[in-house]
Amino acid sequence: MTMVRRLVSECLGTALLLAVVVGSGIMAERLTGGNVAIALLANALATGAGLIALILMFGTISGAHFNPVVTLSEAFQRNMPGKEVLPYILVQVLGAFAGVAAAHGMFEDPVFFASEHVRTGMAQWWSEFIATFGLIAVIIGCSRSRPAVTPFAVAAYITAAYWFTSSTSFANPAVTLARAATNTFAGIRPADAPGFIIAQLLGAAAATLVFCWLYPLKQKDSAND
Repeated sequence: MTMVRRLVSECLGTALLLAVVVGSGIMAERLTGGNVAIALLANALATGAGLIALILMFGTISGAHFNPVVTLSEAFQRNMPGKEVLPYILVQVLGAFAGVAAAHGMFEDPVFFASEHVRTGMAQWWSEFIATFGLIAVIIGCSRSRPAVTPFAVAAYITAAYWFTSSTSFANPAVTLARAATNTFAGIRPADAPGFIIAQLLGAAAATLVFCWLYPLKQKDSAND
């Protein structure tokens, strides 16, 4: 698969993911009459369902990372060339903002407007560490043991993490940056984004080290690298 196709795949996939996350958040907020629990449930289910479809759609083209920490982890494992990391991350961020703009357009909101949703503090940073640690753990563990189930496992984990983390599991620096540009249910105040991103990077790094050790490559696989 050519590099251009892989980059377009990552951009489109990330854009559609953000359209799902933000669009379902707006719809849920408008339909639930202020019931935050029901809104979160709707947002989580839509995100999980969308993730399955998008990973299945784009996985064979680009790997369906849609997430800079996934790309960094894959590069560390030598599953992709290091020279592709920066282009992947750039198109993921571009796609994320495009997805937010698309969601806003569907609901007649401004293209971008800074979020006022406060998400900060040690509990939320720790939540992002755990959410991202778990995401990378699921990806490595399933891709090295039962790769066919990876899309479903990732979507199931993210759906669950919406509920067991106080941050509602962003687990994605590109998503975090783009969600700072939406003052809706899914938003995060721009000033709070750096703390989330640092926690996500640390969680991804820890999970990559631990789960590459727990799931070592077979000797024949290592010889092929």
